[in-house]
Amino acid sequence: MTACAIEPAAAEEESFPPPPGLMITVDGAYAARLAGEGDALFPERWTLDGPEPYAVPLPGNQPEEPGTEVQPMGDGRVLIHRLAAGRHTFSLLYPTGPGTGELPLGAVERPDDGTRLRLLPPAPGGERAYALAVGRRSSTVWLVAGGAFGPERVAELPGRCSGGVWLDHAGRMLALDRETGGRTKTVVVDLERGGEVSPLLQIAEGSDDRLLLADPDSGLLIVASDAPSPGAPRLGWGVLGSTLPVRFAESLRMPGCTVTPFAIQPGQVLTPEGCGVALRVEGPFGGWVGVWRPAERQVHHFAAPPGWLTGAGRWTAEGVLLLPYATGDEPCALARVEAPAVRTVPAAPTAGTEPALGTEPALGTRSAGGTGAAGGTGSTGGTGSAGGTGSAVGTWSADAAEAAGPAPAAAEAKSPPEPVTPRPVPLREAPLARLVTK
Repeated sequence: MTACAIEPAAAEEESFPPPPGLMITVDGAYAARLAGEGDALFPERWTLDGPEPYAVPLPGNQPEEPGTEVQPMGDGRVLIHRLAAGRHTFSLLYPTGPGTGELPLGAVERPDDGTRLRLLPPAPGGERAYALAVGRRSSTVWLVAGGAFGPERVAELPGRCSGGVWLDHAGRMLALDRETGGRTKTVVVDLERGGEVSPLLQIAEGSDDRLLLADPDSGLLIVASDAPSPGAPRLGWGVLGSTLPVRFAESLRMPGCTVTPFAIQPGQVLTPEGCGVALRVEGPFGGWVGVWRPAERQVHHFAAPPGWLTGAGRWTAEGVLLLPYATGDEPCALARVEAPAVRTVPAAPTAGTEPALGTEPALGTRSAGGTGAAGGTGSTGGTGSAGGTGSAVGTWSADAAEAAGPAPAAAEAKSPPEPVTPRPVPLREAPLARLVTK
């Protein structure tokens, strides 16, 4: 089946950033990449849930073109996206003895060379796959695998979108970074309600705010925003549904280096401050891997394994970071990085006392109709879900200071829910119909 994509994008639009060297399913069972070199590229599937990882090549009748995308599905098949004859085609690949089987799924027409379409990150569950097409004035989310009749248009948004982060375990809530009016803000697309769109991340009216990573278990969000330093994006963290501030950690500022988060430790229900966050660090003399936790004010640095498939990796719930790599001697392997355990940090200062020295700057908050956190006269924004009636989530102050201790998310979550004030809860328990942040 062939469908028509959205309107063409402007020629000057930036291309999508390169994907990681290996795409991994959410449960970590399978992975896929485009292996080979030069003009001899072919899809390759990795199986990761056994005693030892192993790879299965899935070559077609001819080498793949540069720019071809592959993505693992939950059943072990590999989705492949090719651009041929002005169409974006999609197929599922699977091993068949000595050869490769291919199940065509359909195509999306490309109106002209300006239209951009790429696969979104693997969806939870592994049964469906989505793509994002970006036009001059709007963006479209396509269901390209797992539908009943080939590619299906499931949502269309005004503005140019990028990113793509899944917020729940059901593959229903998709966060996209949308550019409108010269500013970028993160919105949530509800794929089960006709593509209903709600704002998620709005730190300051004039800031560019993007969501980089999210963990549905703990609610931890990793964001990039220039709210604390206009024109210079910084990494910050917050908790979905929390009234606490979005914080911008000084330890994540590395002069002369580019820091890119790529994985969050799962399974830390109600303890987002203890989640490990894996970082790809690129500096003047090469790249390495960093591990950071919100509860600590430091980054642990580790050498990347030789042949690391850059930007790829996943955490175990126990806190071990698995980094896939491929070399001549080991064409399919995982390196294990065991980061130090979370260290105890000093408790936060009580009300009326001065913040401890060395605290990291943050954006304060107060809930709608409630009292404000320390600092707050300026209005900016934050993250959260409406825990009571209505959709208002609160006003954010730009001149508060971050407490020295970790965010007391678990303590707040255990307190009895109030009728209006949002409470920090893992997203799987949050009221998804009112997932709104201002």
